[in-house]
Amino acid sequence: MRNPFIFAAVFFTAMLVAAQTSQPVALTIYNQNFAVARTFLDLDLHAGINEITTDSVTSRLEPDSVVLRDPSGKRVVHVVEQNYDSAIVSQEWLLEKYEGKTIDFQVFGAAGPRIVQGKIIRAGFNRPQEYTFDGQMIGGQSAQPLIEVDGKMQFQLPGTPLFPATTDGMLLKPTLRWQINSGSSDRFNAELAYITGGLSWESTYNVVAPDNSDVTGDEKADVLGWVTIHNQSGTDFPEARIKLMAGDVAKIQGQQGGYGGPARMQMEAKALDMMQPGVTQKAFDDFHLYDLNRTVALRDGETKQVQFIDAANVSMRRSYLYDGLGEQMQPIYAGNVNQNQGYGLGGENTRVLIVEEIKNSEANHLGMPLPAGRVRLYRRDRDGQMEFVGESLINHTPEEETVKIPTGSAFDVKGSRRQTDFHVDYNKHMLDETFEIKLTNQKEQTVNVAVLEHMYRGENWEITEKSAHYNKLDSHTLKFSIAVPAKSEATLSYTVHYTW
Repeated sequence: MRNPFIFAAVFFTAMLVAAQTSQPVALTIYNQNFAVARTFLDLDLHAGINEITTDSVTSRLEPDSVVLRDPSGKRVVHVVEQNYDSAIVSQEWLLEKYEGKTIDFQVFGAAGPRIVQGKIIRAGFNRPQEYTFDGQMIGGQSAQPLIEVDGKMQFQLPGTPLFPATTDGMLLKPTLRWQINSGSSDRFNAELAYITGGLSWESTYNVVAPDNSDVTGDEKADVLGWVTIHNQSGTDFPEARIKLMAGDVAKIQGQQGGYGGPARMQMEAKALDMMQPGVTQKAFDDFHLYDLNRTVALRDGETKQVQFIDAANVSMRRSYLYDGLGEQMQPIYAGNVNQNQGYGLGGENTRVLIVEEIKNSEANHLGMPLPAGRVRLYRRDRDGQMEFVGESLINHTPEEETVKIPTGSAFDVKGSRRQTDFHVDYNKHMLDETFEIKLTNQKEQTVNVAVLEHMYRGENWEITEKSAHYNKLDSHTLKFSIAVPAKSEATLSYTVHYTW
């Protein structure tokens, strides 16, 4: 008869195995400071309970996002228990470990270094880099260490602490530990996937225009696009396959993500190797996924740049925009009209905005959906030197849409706006208001200015008189197109009739 105690002991023998990665880590990085990391672990299981550990994770991992599975679907990985420890060894951690014990401290003085013994009464703590998953700093409490030296207490370390040379219980990297119950001996590559904070990316664009500051039609420009990747995850990735997800993915913020924070800050700018495939994109769900198509090294605290657009002869057109109201008025409320004659007056804007427009189309040598980011515009002067002339932020821009880049205010084109007539008939519930918009142009050529006007007094309105045609952009915004001759001015006037 078999001894049941021996059988149980064999079945529940814990096998401690360090799982090794066999492939580069795959990272899909999102706009919102998190990423999905995927790697493969070589699992060598024995019958019974196996203790499996891996340090191929980050210090900003979201523990309850971990998925460990057989990618072939042939096996069920039965995880009995999972433990995650991101408390990497530090001086503070060792001081806590040796609380109540006496250690050596090295003190440096004029006579050279000497050793002083001190008993650690209280290790103290200072955790300014404790973060939630989404990067919000928490804690922030601190306490001074308390050390006994020669029978006296002091609230600071007497010198550099010298700890015994032991590694028991110390973690040099964040670690995941599992208890996995296996019915038989087996060995296979398991897929490990998890969500981690501390990884983010952004796109930037540099537009270089030729020497032609007075251009009125299309001009040809060069467009360079860069992807900038930031790694503040607390972990190095010696080999990583990186994809970038563009779009606003729903993610609940405020999850605890361990202890981490900024490390060294390096800058590495690398253009793509011309012998390797460039950055490609594809639609994924309702978002866009960009693949770098190469393996890169991404160290903790590093900022890496990869070029993903290099387009020449891109057509760009300049336009001018004048919004004389200059401020956002209060929302229109139903069933009434704001009858205050001075409402919306007194803060008129005189600046005319310069806007550069680029059609994101294949015919215009672009055509890739453009992730949101910063656009910088440079223009060459007559000497060929590039000068910075403005920058702006753009939203995610699909194919065939126009990128609009406000670059500043025109020096030689100005606007003014004034109310020329105002009348209210309280008995008939009517209000009439007339405005005059004057545009001046000191340039050597005619400019076309788009004038925005807002019907902000009430819901029911109509234009009864106008000196130029307009387009209705929404329920209370009009756009007039006005040509302003060189070294001259142009005037727009209109009357709006409100009822309630």
